Amino acid sequence: MIKFEDFMKVDIRVGRVINVENFPEARKPSYKLIVDFGNEIGEKKSIAQLVANYSKEDLINRIILAVVNFPPRQIGPSKSEVLIVGVPDDKGDCILIKPDNSVPLGGKLY
Repeated sequence: MIKFEDFMKVDIRVGRVINVENFPEARKPSYKLIVDFGNEIGEKKSIAQLVANYSKEDLINRIILAVVNFPPRQIGPSKSEVLIVGVPDDKGDCILIKPDNSVPLGGKLY
């Protein structure tokens, strides 16, 4: 079990996907995304294994949640700056989490 204080260290924010490209350099099919988190955090890059359930067109302008305070991770020739969060479908592929209602970019999960 973790303590509540440990959970509070994880900074999960609302972002909007503004660009999506194929990322063939990854071991598993992936996209390189640019996500806008608003004025406080700005735009960040993420490499995400979303190909099984989402086309590039599905992802443009989509609201997502992502961990923004992990250190960048090198994936192939690119750095992933944020970790987009989701839950597995029945095949283990990512289904994105998104808020029900309109929320401001950069809003923090609590």
